[in-house]
Amino acid sequence: MTRMVRAFKKARMWTYYPDLLARPVPRYTSYPTAAEFGDIDTGLYRQALSGAGGDISLYVHIPFCEKICYYCGCNTAASGRRQRLETYLAALHREIELVAALLPDSARIARVAFGGGSPNAIEPGDFQRLVDSLLANLHVSNPTFSIEFDPRTMTREWADVIGQVGIERASLGVQTFSAQCQEAIGRVQSEDCIVQTVDWLRGAGVTSLNFDLMYGLPGQTMHDLEDSLQRTRVLGADRVALFGYAHVPHMVPRQRVIDGSNLPDQRERFAMAQMGYAYFATHGYTPIGFDHFAKPGGDPLARAALDGTLRRNFQGFTDDPSDILIGLGASAISSFPQLLAQNEKNSGRYRMLSSQGHLPAGRGIVRNPDDRYRAAVIERLLCQGRAQLGACLMREANETLRPFLERGLASIDGQWLTICPEGLPYARTIAAAFDAYRQPSARQFSSAV
Repeated sequence: MTRMVRAFKKARMWTYYPDLLARPVPRYTSYPTAAEFGDIDTGLYRQALSGAGGDISLYVHIPFCEKICYYCGCNTAASGRRQRLETYLAALHREIELVAALLPDSARIARVAFGGGSPNAIEPGDFQRLVDSLLANLHVSNPTFSIEFDPRTMTREWADVIGQVGIERASLGVQTFSAQCQEAIGRVQSEDCIVQTVDWLRGAGVTSLNFDLMYGLPGQTMHDLEDSLQRTRVLGADRVALFGYAHVPHMVPRQRVIDGSNLPDQRERFAMAQMGYAYFATHGYTPIGFDHFAKPGGDPLARAALDGTLRRNFQGFTDDPSDILIGLGASAISSFPQLLAQNEKNSGRYRMLSSQGHLPAGRGIVRNPDDRYRAAVIERLLCQGRAQLGACLMREANETLRPFLERGLASIDGQWLTICPEGLPYARTIAAAFDAYRQPSARQFSSAV
């Protein structure tokens, strides 16, 4: 059992320090973050693919939803026109072929994740053909499949395909069970709809089921949140991701529909995050960071947290040990030790590039040794709660860390920086002290809590 997990078990009540949460920080699903991406030579991506080997992971992006939620900051659009879906899928099949032609025989696909948008915005048969294309073109080695679902558009036909493909892990965009909150964010879905989806997925063989929940929603009360937490537990979610809603209408125009004056303030958000943590930590879940939870025993994410092998990638916390993640589809990001590369965001331009036989990755960043060193420090702080620092990095971050050290949120012993139990909700802010790009930047990110 790692030090961080032991700390989770005996964590005291958190203390709210508004000055330490005043500055938005990245979620650090990569370092450098996507905010630092610029134009790159596609040849660099080609070289990275050609040099990949061992077990690698795939992420396949479906940038469509049948219904668009007001809050959503994902790269997604309404799936209304069949022709648009068909041309996108054709381009995706072509990209699979392009990537497969460059990967060496030593590269084995061990994990495949489908996300969006909502993968179930396409037809089940189209999804089956997409899986068949992956299996036919790539060296797939008994992969672990995972997928995201919108319960509002789940069908029995989709459940049948899940069973046929052998998908073991699924994530549901639940967000909240509160009818008033659902109405406010444009995601109305009955509990019966969610229960039916859970039953279908369990019947199809899904053994690890995640619920995405949100706090800080318009009009949301502590009672609303507690009710959603209880229903999530009763429905048997194996994992829970409890995200704070980020209201950034200047960056996500669809959020302008949401009444910003009706949002919980920062203190209320902090209390909601604390209640969510306390609820799951005392109801049989292992905390992963301060806002993710997994049932101990059989769930591999909980095991990774307990044995110190927890990692972080573009899907968030993960038990995936691979250092290589290849993203397929519009806006998908590929991660290599030396390179981060992002596909064209605009689905129209993505379709054009792929259909013409061009790799669509034209943005990203080359990671130098300092980037990789800082990335390792940030990842270890977020996943294990402690990291070993060199003398130069320690001196650089000293002033930034001082308020956290003085308030007992973090401690330093020799070269080791440790996040204390009370410092858990400040973990991302502490990690940001080692972000060489973030400190002089005026870019906007989500609130740390």
